[in-house]
Amino acid sequence: MRVAQKFAGYSLAEADNLRKACGKKIRELIAAEREKFVAGCERTGYGAEVGTKLFDIIEPFADYAFNKSHSYGYGYIAYQTAYLKAHYPVEYFACLLTSVKGNLDRAAVYLAECRAMNIRVLNPDVNVSASDFIALASADAPADVELGPDSPGVIPFGLSAVRNVGEGLVELVIREREKNGPFADFYDFVDRVDFAVLNKRTVESLIKAGAFDSLGHRRKGLLHTYELIIDQAVARRRKEAEGQFDLFADVGVGTSSHDRVPIPDIEFDKSERLAFEKEMLGLYVSDHPLLGAERALRQRVECTIGEFVERDDGSLAIVGGVVTNLQRKFTKKGDPMAVFVLEDLQSTVEVMVFPKTMLEHGYKLAPDVVVCVKGRLDARDEMPKLICSEISVVEGIGDEAPPLRIRLPELSLSDERIRTLKRLLSDHPGTSQVILDLGERRTLRLPDDFSVDLPRVVGELRVAFGHDAVLL
Repeated sequence: MRVAQKFAGYSLAEADNLRKACGKKIRELIAAEREKFVAGCERTGYGAEVGTKLFDIIEPFADYAFNKSHSYGYGYIAYQTAYLKAHYPVEYFACLLTSVKGNLDRAAVYLAECRAMNIRVLNPDVNVSASDFIALASADAPADVELGPDSPGVIPFGLSAVRNVGEGLVELVIREREKNGPFADFYDFVDRVDFAVLNKRTVESLIKAGAFDSLGHRRKGLLHTYELIIDQAVARRRKEAEGQFDLFADVGVGTSSHDRVPIPDIEFDKSERLAFEKEMLGLYVSDHPLLGAERALRQRVECTIGEFVERDDGSLAIVGGVVTNLQRKFTKKGDPMAVFVLEDLQSTVEVMVFPKTMLEHGYKLAPDVVVCVKGRLDARDEMPKLICSEISVVEGIGDEAPPLRIRLPELSLSDERIRTLKRLLSDHPGTSQVILDLGERRTLRLPDDFSVDLPRVVGELRVAFGHDAVLL
């Protein structure tokens, strides 16, 4: 573009047209530009010969300019991000999560990577969190947070990333915390923060997200009482602003002690607690419905969601995960259908359930239920989708199945017996891990790929290797 301006007298708009012709490799436009370019060089006094030589350089350059410049740019950014991830992983992921805080529904892959790198992402906390996600070294982590010995640090969830909590309100909370110190409990919080923060929708969202956990309150108990506590505190503070003070305040017996609404010591079960987290944060943070159940789910699926979406358009597979963002809809003809996001520990994919499948399997769908979905990949759009053909609910996935111990002395093993064992284990996949007792205190724990359905495989193993070969 600069050469065209300098030598051929192009305006910026004309030079951009030349750039478009080269970038899109449109030969007809490039040929037309050649005549214009050479004529321009003649007009500016550089001469047609110089113009022809220059365009002879520009024209073949069009075949690789776009690719080369972009590969350089992307390569440079890839190097920078790889360096940051390797040397400053906590800071890197804090920035990465902040960059998507407006829509965290698809940030599960970042959270999974944090877990893999032993970086704890903490629930939002009114005493620790900033407006955005921040990086804290292990030594600066809250005292009640358990970290692995090799953990590089923690990332407190950004308060402004909580739904229904704006940056302006977060600024008021942080300003009060920095001025007068951490909040002692929920009563102290409502007594000190600006009235604007005590919007009941905002406080409810913070409770569901776990922002008051560190103050020693259980979420369910706090949800039952927070409105009464706020109403009481607001009424008292307004009276004090008007000069009406509690008779007992001077002797330390005021509303801070004898007039408080008690907060019940009750908590939601895991599924409810995580459902509220997902609603408010867009992510499962403190836990995940699939944590601890990876092996059991892996026995029921053909690949992970991340592997599935990388396949070719039209590929068929069975994948599994948690149902989130479930929406029941109707077609133009009035037939029921559904759209939901299937989430495993690393990735997500949007699932389309059309009327025929909905009729057969729709009743199985519910928020936060663990399912296996059989379907076809639709990769025609930028965001791949899974077109569902079958749904199965995975029951008891979090239950720890007992292991299966098989006694096969090493001297009795032959190639045929090994093939028989492999076939039987592969034919009955399940969640019970297999341990081989080879005699002389030698045991071998088989990989998860050979975990079995215990009730179905025991009989066949005893027929093949004898009743005493199976130890339960």
